[in-house]
Amino acid sequence: MKTRFFTSAAALALVAGTAQAQDLVFPIGEGDFNWDSYQAFADGTDLSGQTLTITGPWTGADAELVESVLAYFEEATGASVEYSGSDSFEQDIVIATQADSPPNIAVFPQPGLMTDLAARGELAAMEQDTADWIRENYAAGESWVSLGSAAGPDGSENLYGFFYKVDLKSLVWYSPEQFDEAGYDVPQTMEELIALSDQIVADGGTPWCIGLGSGAATGWPATDWVEDMMLRTQPPEVYDQWVSNEIPFDDPAVVGAIEAYGTFARNNDYVSGGSEAAATTDFRDSPAGLFSFPPECYMHRQASFIPTFFPEDADYDFFYFPAFEAQDLGNPVLGAGTLFSITEDSDAARAFIDFLQTPIAHEVWMAQSGFLTPHTGVNSELFGSETIRNMNDILLNATTFRFDASDLMPAEIGAGAFWTGMVDYTTGADAATVAGQIQDRWDQLN
Repeated sequence: MKTRFFTSAAALALVAGTAQAQDLVFPIGEGDFNWDSYQAFADGTDLSGQTLTITGPWTGADAELVESVLAYFEEATGASVEYSGSDSFEQDIVIATQADSPPNIAVFPQPGLMTDLAARGELAAMEQDTADWIRENYAAGESWVSLGSAAGPDGSENLYGFFYKVDLKSLVWYSPEQFDEAGYDVPQTMEELIALSDQIVADGGTPWCIGLGSGAATGWPATDWVEDMMLRTQPPEVYDQWVSNEIPFDDPAVVGAIEAYGTFARNNDYVSGGSEAAATTDFRDSPAGLFSFPPECYMHRQASFIPTFFPEDADYDFFYFPAFEAQDLGNPVLGAGTLFSITEDSDAARAFIDFLQTPIAHEVWMAQSGFLTPHTGVNSELFGSETIRNMNDILLNATTFRFDASDLMPAEIGAGAFWTGMVDYTTGADAATVAGQIQDRWDQLN
């Protein structure tokens, strides 16, 4: 099966700037969209004459896509929406809040900054009904409530972020043609994945291509492996304790997850070129071995963006990076996503959070390009490609979702000591020693 990402013709018809009614990419009432959800929202919401301001990280084509969704909010409510995207969003929103001139809605690329601004009193808490809705209508709903919640200035925990648009990391990429020729089946459990890796070695092949190289950010792909292993060897609350350093980095649970990663990366029979090569191979080049003849490797674990670096016309597919059957921890998923928060309260801001709960707010974007959602009420047939639809099925089947841990840790750890420590471990250092060094660095921050 040849699988490709594509952008629909409808997306190419979008124009920049504030979306207006005539810019609706899908005519209201046509197609298999959930127009009933749109109509019910429109019938109950009149914001004529009001303006909603939104600031986020999306620019270029992504800004056009979000504006295509905002156009339906405008059409339904009579409000005017002004969206501004910035590559320096994180700095811009802090400056805006300090100057007491924030937008109504801020779109955070990850929860860390949202948590900081909530503690400073810069965000408005969402209603309990919103948290209840997420629990009932998002797959692994409690995970999304937890990730979107933070302590306010008085220390009380509230929901401050509504997740919308999600990315997946728990994926293994492969060539169906190579698998079929070798007679390999897609594994359903981690035990089966290890057994398949052993079988490939016994057959004279190499199971994995791994590349940790990324310039100054070398090592980050290994942190994703470890994070996935934490979710597959420990309950989610232990993962959360690790992220916040409630348990030290050299806790046996963390060391065990590092060593579980080492089961793959430290086995020279498993890795194309061996572990030393994995530490220096650029992550963008590492999957190329999947498509050589004979293959240099059969599998590559990486996030949903990696096909961007596949050879043109490559034959590829993916499967869920499976959980250990023996651990009985369900189907955990590692990923990322954006959160909408209220930075300047208004009726329009509250109504917009309600709008994000309608299937149509998700379906308009997912029918175009590059959108995944945990909303269980959307029509999955509207996804623009089979690849995206299958990825979203993994998200909908998740029993636990957790955000990339390194993005939530202090930058000197998550984007520093953790990266370099995993390179050291991959090339031979002891897991407990490396973990202890990372914890020592964390202790120095306090």
